[in-house]
Amino acid sequence: MQQGYILIVEDVPDILRLLEETLKFKGYRAVTAFNGQEALERIRRERPALVITDIMMPKLDGFGLVHRLRINPETRNIPVIFLTATYVALEDKAFALNIGATRFIEKPVNFEKFLETVEQLFTQGAPADPPLMSEAEFYEGYRQRLEKKLNQKNIQITRDERLLETIPEEEKSTFRASLQSAINERNELRRLLEELNARIESTTKLE
Repeated sequence: MQQGYILIVEDVPDILRLLEETLKFKGYRAVTAFNGQEALERIRRERPALVITDIMMPKLDGFGLVHRLRINPETRNIPVIFLTATYVALEDKAFALNIGATRFIEKPVNFEKFLETVEQLFTQGAPADPPLMSEAEFYEGYRQRLEKKLNQKNIQITRDERLLETIPEEEKSTFRASLQSAINERNELRRLLEELNARIESTTKLE
């Protein structure tokens, strides 16, 4: 096995553990982080051969992580695999590739294809010249992605709240848990969008 390690960035402990154990079983050295900010700290200490990251995470999400890796000459050639269950529309994938993601894999993960992709990138690395997007382009594209996801999530929650009143009592507990998960995701999208708008406003004032 080639020298180097794989950095897994995922805020859901069960998924993080599954990915870590799968890669270690295949002989890779795997290191974990719970968000993009923690990932950058680990990368500063030791550069990985490959990064596997979720997109939607607290503190610094996958889009922000990849953008920061690509604008830094020391890290811009690290290959990155996106794993996501949220950002799966064609425009999401296009944005991910345009900011420099090397591969894009939807959850639930097909582990056969996943391991093939890992082996390929771990051995060959990323393309010599990954895309480099300007700050302004990144912020605008990122805001569009967040706004669209937030709108979709609001529609889903409104629909599910109406459905909750119509389903049998014995099914409500499971349905409420799913609804709460959607609400938590909506709140995280709101937080990310507020942070991004504040950053854009601050950048604009400095120009």
